[in-house]
Amino acid sequence: MVQTCVVHLLRNSFRYAGRQDWEKLAKDLRPVYTAPTEAAAAERFGEFQEKWRTKYRAIVRLWDNAWAEFAPFLSFDAEIRKIICTTNAIESVNARIRKAVRARGHFPTDQAALKCIYLAIMSLDPKGTGTKAWTRRWKPALNAFDIAFDGRLTTGLTNN
Repeated sequence: MVQTCVVHLLRNSFRYAGRQDWEKLAKDLRPVYTAPTEAAAAERFGEFQEKWRTKYRAIVRLWDNAWAEFAPFLSFDAEIRKIICTTNAIESVNARIRKAVRARGHFPTDQAALKCIYLAIMSLDPKGTGTKAWTRRWKPALNAFDIAFDGRLTTGLTNN
C-alpha cells in the first residue's frame, strides 16, 4: 500500500498538470516525499500548496486526501524508501511474464505455466550477471531493513 501510494501519487499528480509544468512540479514535490520526518514533509507540502494551489487545486487535494496513507512511508529510512519507490524493475518483470503468458495463450498443466514463467524470467538475465548488480543496489536497503526490523532478515540465515 505504501509503495503504491507514493508512486501513484506522483504519477497522478502529473496527470492533472500540463506538460510544461512537470519539471517544476517534480522539483517542488521532491522535498515532500524525501523529507526526514512527517512534520518536515507537512511543512514542505504547505510550501507546495502556497505555490500551486491556484493553478492545480486537484493536485493539492489529491495529496491532502492521500496523506494518511502517505505518512507511514516517511517513517522508513532513506535506503528503504528508495527501494519502496523503485518499481521499474518489478514492472519490467511483470510485463515480460504477461507477454510470455499472453503469447502462449493457454497451458495444459500448472507445470507448463510455471515453466513458461521461469523461462521468461531467465531470459531477462541470460548471462547471469544481474545478481551482482542487484546485490550492489540492495546492500544499503538490506542493512536498513535488518536494523529496522530487528534482525528478522538474518534469523533464517545460517553459515554453511
